[in-house]
Amino acid sequence: MHIDRFIAEMETVAPTQGAEEFDEGRIGLVVAGKTEITTVCAALDATQQVVEDAVRRGADMLVVHHTPIWHPLTRIQGYDADMLRTVLGAGLNIFVMHTNFDHAQEGINDALADLLGLTERVSLSLGVLGTCALSPAEIGGVLKAPLLVYGTMTPPCRLAVVGGSGCDMDLIDEAAALGAEAFLSSEAKHSVLRSSPVPLLVSTHYATENPGMRALAKRRGWDFLEDDPAPTVFE
Repeated sequence: MHIDRFIAEMETVAPTQGAEEFDEGRIGLVVAGKTEITTVCAALDATQQVVEDAVRRGADMLVVHHTPIWHPLTRIQGYDADMLRTVLGAGLNIFVMHTNFDHAQEGINDALADLLGLTERVSLSLGVLGTCALSPAEIGGVLKAPLLVYGTMTPPCRLAVVGGSGCDMDLIDEAAALGAEAFLSSEAKHSVLRSSPVPLLVSTHYATENPGMRALAKRRGWDFLEDDPAPTVFE
């Protein structure tokens, strides 16, 4: 498949107009490589481990959620040099689907809702609200990640889910106004924990977004590359 056709297909999966303003210039084809695409890998992040794995598998394209080049580069050294040396040396393309995939159908948030078996769903401005039959312990087991619970959640429960760093008071208030009885995301600030009108379930950024990229890879028949920065939990 020619690279232009691949990009056109990805535009149907996650249209660029669905991205937030801060993603301008940070989504789509961020590193150009071979023009013919035969093997595609996907991951949440284009880490050094992931790009090396993609190259070993003979990939022409790596599709990720988070761009490996967030800030403008005025010098290329350290991690950036190592990553780009590997990618450019192999002619590997890197294609980014970030906030446009957050908002897309069958994207990050729909996949998280699917994983948790949410029913009777309502779309939020970012995220999904649905009925969850799982207990917090079961949610943590499904996510395969640490889960902090602030407040009491008793299933069945109307649970709002937002993949990534979605512990934002505007999102929480919106979900609560629509009947949410609990809210799941990651990276909650202390002030949000204190102010939330509903119990908060806080997992890792990786655990709440990775299911979306894994599901995309499965639908498209791509190889999915895991690279979980799993924390060590001391009790």
